[in-house]
Amino acid sequence: MAAVFFRYLSPGFISHSLLLIVLLYATIAQADESQKTLLVLGDSISAAYGIDEREGWVQLLRDRLRERDLAVSVVNASVSGETSAGGLARLPRLLSEHSPDWLVVELGGNDGLRGYPPRALQQNLVRMVQLAREGGVEVLLLGMQMPPNYGKAYTQAFAAVYPKVAKSEQVPLVPFFLETVALVEGAMQRDGIHPTAKAQPALLEHVWPCLEIILKGNVDPRSDSLCTS
Repeated sequence: MAAVFFRYLSPGFISHSLLLIVLLYATIAQADESQKTLLVLGDSISAAYGIDEREGWVQLLRDRLRERDLAVSVVNASVSGETSAGGLARLPRLLSEHSPDWLVVELGGNDGLRGYPPRALQQNLVRMVQLAREGGVEVLLLGMQMPPNYGKAYTQAFAAVYPKVAKSEQVPLVPFFLETVALVEGAMQRDGIHPTAKAQPALLEHVWPCLEIILKGNVDPRSDSLCTS
């Protein structure tokens, strides 16, 4: 049946059809090339723990990028309970699978809550940055802090990890991701650890200035790595 059908098609018609198909695939390929990818590697804070995922700051980021017609696809690889060691173990596969242009690392909170050595956290973060850089991926680091009940020595050592990594690896840093919500009434869930849905827009606003700089390619590795206050 197919042979009978094509017998009545002129060579010119077939050539024209093939040309249209080639142009269509070329257009799709060009669109794919223009689409870039941002990978978020985090823990429960970025996995929208305790709230609707559609209300989380990562989804709000997707919405903002779409509203501003920015061709950036956001992959959220955040897992509740994730540690820096767990993130490091998953990162090679994520880089291979998604080929991101940017990587946002929001990890370390669970290391601190479990009392893991800050030195181990620092080593894991450094290695994550290095793995990303080997693939030409730009990195943004979101810092975390521990509550005072963990003791002055530990909390200071923990908080110092992020600036050290940012300085040694020359990557931009948001020093304390929860800074604008941690002490705000109604912004934290009952556990005192996870932000509420109400707090998610504030998280996005806090990280957005840094993200915008990175997405526009305006990061100078020789400059101060603290791109937000």
